[in-house]
Amino acid sequence: MATIKDIADKLGIAVSTVSKGLNGASDISDQMRQLVLDTAVEMGYASKKMKTTGNRKVCILIENMDYENIDQFGYEIIVGFKLSAARRHWDVSVVPSNLTMQTAEKFDTYMLKNGYSGAFLLGFTLHDDWVKQLNKTSVPTVLLDNYIERNNHVGYVGTDSYEGIDLAVDHLKSLGHTRIAFLNGSKNSMVSEQRYQAFVGSMAKHDLNPLEELIEYGYYVPDCAKYHVPKFLENGATAIICASDLIASGVIAEVMKQGLKIPEDISVVGFDDLPIAAQLTPSLTTIRQDRIDLGKSAFLLLDGLIHNVTISKLLLRAKFIKRQSTGMCKTQ
Repeated sequence: MATIKDIADKLGIAVSTVSKGLNGASDISDQMRQLVLDTAVEMGYASKKMKTTGNRKVCILIENMDYENIDQFGYEIIVGFKLSAARRHWDVSVVPSNLTMQTAEKFDTYMLKNGYSGAFLLGFTLHDDWVKQLNKTSVPTVLLDNYIERNNHVGYVGTDSYEGIDLAVDHLKSLGHTRIAFLNGSKNSMVSEQRYQAFVGSMAKHDLNPLEELIEYGYYVPDCAKYHVPKFLENGATAIICASDLIASGVIAEVMKQGLKIPEDISVVGFDDLPIAAQLTPSLTTIRQDRIDLGKSAFLLLDGLIHNVTISKLLLRAKFIKRQSTGMCKTQ
């Protein structure tokens, strides 16, 4: 483990200058401070604050995900993480991230500068600058629904999409549906790819044909439904599985706009079990992700990584929630 003196020797500067750079002192230049931080990261330096076993300081970095009230996907995940962290007296900062922030400095440098022992990343994609840098990070980091290969410092927490989608297909087949459509989320997303593979695999498992004209990628927002539901209906879909409840809410609205009834004409299944799922008309049959438990699991995984327990993946089981948006296929 590198020391302050090691950093000073490599840069040919005084130990006091390195200390000032690491502690954000105002009497050295921004360029020197950045050089000290980058060199410290390169040499694997960790501050006493980051190594302490007492009141750890960690952050939840969040991007492209709503989290400010209970109806939003990220809210309960953060609550679950904070509940577990409070029992261990961890200091948790929730930090909104954006492209500008990621361009301004490297992930490891940001973590060192702010004295964070680890991070939980929510809403990031594999194309984000900081996620790309996780291949080589030594900072304990947990990702939701994203996976970094061959780095013992990074873990992945999520809900088993394969089991969840399989529960939905099994339910719909039991109701006589064979022409089942799938409206997925964003194409450049690991979880979207998992749900696509899960749908295709489950359809084959149930001796059903996953038709190309009944599979589309959209976005994790209700508005995407209007671009794809008419095509599904034209191609004879009797049921639509959606990659999120928000997508499903848009599907319900679009089906009704087409003059059809749910579930009499079309059955709809969501994924997540957000609070809105039970409030929709009709109430939404969906696959539940327990977001409180996701947050708690992320804490357990991060705690393990900090203590050199090299956990790769932690997956929660999905749960099928039957409500009023699915019914017998009328063409049965």
